[in-house]
Amino acid sequence: MVVHQKFVVKIPEKLAPEQAAPLLCAGVTAYSPLKQFRDSDKILRAGILGLGGVGHIGVLIAKAMGHHVTVISSSDKKRVEALEHLGADAFLVSSDGAEMEKSSKQP
Repeated sequence: MVVHQKFVVKIPEKLAPEQAAPLLCAGVTAYSPLKQFRDSDKILRAGILGLGGVGHIGVLIAKAMGHHVTVISSSDKKRVEALEHLGADAFLVSSDGAEMEKSSKQP
């Protein structure tokens, strides 16, 4: 495959291809929309829907960019992981109508 050099990423020798591929895929998927708002003067409150592969990377990238991050999940199972391990600022359970309603009224 022939591509322009600006689209090529050097993968460190210690990182196996099967480890690099998900990082590149999720990284591009999460990074691109967050990058669009990076230079904005407004405070960005990012909502990450789901804490799977892309969600994990999305939280890490958004936090690294200095954004306020809320993880939105269908259950409470990943609350500790989102808040304590990944550094999310808030966690919402989408099936909890009262919690979702309350969060929609916050600035």
